Amino acid sequence: MILGVIADDFTGATDVASMLVRAGMRTVQVLGVPQGALPEADAIVVALKSRTTAPEAAVRESLGALAALRAAGARQIYFKYCSTFDSTPRGNIGPVTDALMQALGTDLTIACPAFPENGRTVFRGHLFVGDALLSESGMRQHPLTPMTDANLVRVLQAQTAQRVGLLRHDTVAQGAAAARARLQALQAEGVRIAVADAVDNGDLLTLAEACAELPLVTAGSGVALGLPPAYARRGWLRPDAQAAALPAVRGASAVVSGSCSEATNAQVARWLHNGGAAVQVDPLALHEGRQTAAGLLLKAEQMLQQQPVLVYATAAPERVGAVQQALGVQAAGELVEQALARIAAGLVQAGVRRLVVAGGETSGAVVQALDVQQLRIGPSICPGVPWTAARDAASGDTLLLALKSGNFGGPDFFREALALAGHAP
Repeated sequence: MILGVIADDFTGATDVASMLVRAGMRTVQVLGVPQGALPEADAIVVALKSRTTAPEAAVRESLGALAALRAAGARQIYFKYCSTFDSTPRGNIGPVTDALMQALGTDLTIACPAFPENGRTVFRGHLFVGDALLSESGMRQHPLTPMTDANLVRVLQAQTAQRVGLLRHDTVAQGAAAARARLQALQAEGVRIAVADAVDNGDLLTLAEACAELPLVTAGSGVALGLPPAYARRGWLRPDAQAAALPAVRGASAVVSGSCSEATNAQVARWLHNGGAAVQVDPLALHEGRQTAAGLLLKAEQMLQQQPVLVYATAAPERVGAVQQALGVQAAGELVEQALARIAAGLVQAGVRRLVVAGGETSGAVVQALDVQQLRIGPSICPGVPWTAARDAASGDTLLLALKSGNFGGPDFFREALALAGHAP
């Protein structure tokens, strides 16, 4: 193994894994802190569900993942967080970074959530989503991790006692040698975590080359795109052109959506506009007993006989706010996740072999309900979202899963995903 990745949610894990596979690294995703021997691969991505947990729990799980990756011989560790740099007001990006740096005995790393292909860029330390500052994007209303400040140096400095600095774009634009020299100068000045600017893929390649020999990199998935070529130049890696190949499957197709992001709302709206079969989950109706997971599953199974079906709890921000006010933020989220996870597991039992899941928390709940332990990473559907292959614990069949971060993909993502997997609605 060359690279060990610790990701703070399940969709983020598949996101970074897709970047590595795209550049020729054989990559396997492991769900949860590894308990036994790790599979053979160029890169192992450990998917945690630590973005919204208490910082102490996030640190504990991350250190557990680190121990397993180091025991398996990883040359470099990569802490992956969301390209919108969101966690909770107390962390968890700062506390986890601090703990990993201490465990690895390093006093320098970078922080770079940039993912230009999905419109996430960092300039002068400020994170943009498209043309808008992070604080002016849809993330300002995120139900679990609202982001109201686009200044990443300020956001991260509030989460760590270590000094945070800035690697500016005018330096990155000069190339890897200049970026490396500036990082060393910042380190001499007492900076321990450098927020790095990046506005295009060229900047990501530069940063990867400059940081390929650091014990720890912290970033979104973008920087991972540049690491395989950097490793190849050092003779550590022979890129594999077949790294993204997955087996074909037969069976039905379905989509389960719990995300309430702007992108996923648009995807659900497009599916409905095109006449796709759909079952809507109402959290208040679930709470009051007017809906049940079993009843919703039965309805979905009946539709599944004719065409792919979408089961969704996706809703507009005002509706989400009303539900959270009535039930509480945590209770509402858990209620929906549990219902969607039960429905997803039931759909697989009914013969679904291509399953798209929208939303990080929803994806975590679904793979746990399916008792999936490992994912083999396949071709990208869109930047940051690959198809993956798993073994269905009940039937032993191959199951294709697409775990989508809520913010990713265009309006036709669901149709495009199923078409790529061989089954268009």
